[in-house]
Amino acid sequence: MTSERIWTVYLSGEIHTNWRVEIMDAAKHRGLPIRFSAPVTDHPASDDCGVAILGAEENKFWHDRKGAQVNAIRTQTLIKDADIVVVRFGDKYKQWNAAFDAGYAAALGKPIIVNHDDSIVHPLKEVDAAAMAVAETPAQIVDILDYAITGRLAGYTDR
Repeated sequence: MTSERIWTVYLSGEIHTNWRVEIMDAAKHRGLPIRFSAPVTDHPASDDCGVAILGAEENKFWHDRKGAQVNAIRTQTLIKDADIVVVRFGDKYKQWNAAFDAGYAAALGKPIIVNHDDSIVHPLKEVDAAAMAVAETPAQIVDILDYAITGRLAGYTDR
């Protein structure tokens, strides 16, 4: 049975692949009642927003801190408003911000779905332990969302 509710799903994590688009397109194709949100995924804008808005900093620490604090206005608000938080870890870069988002979501009691491949299971063991599910592919995430929202188990028929 489909819920009348519109779910809010926050998509946190790596910005170098199209995983967000895959999830959003598949969810739309299935007709899932989801409103997606995400951090700013324009890497230079995200890095430099603080100094672009609030003024230059000679010290890189303060440059980064201004950007992190301005970005946190968005990320903290959207995570608080989310029904489910999906956190994707890629293998190319260390996504400390994604790990922080996962911890923040866990502290708020939000259901978390983590997405990463087997090559980084060990460094993410604590994040995985806080998650309700650990998926290897965007397709698995959409199957989880479909099941959580509608009760449909993709690929299975009633017995």
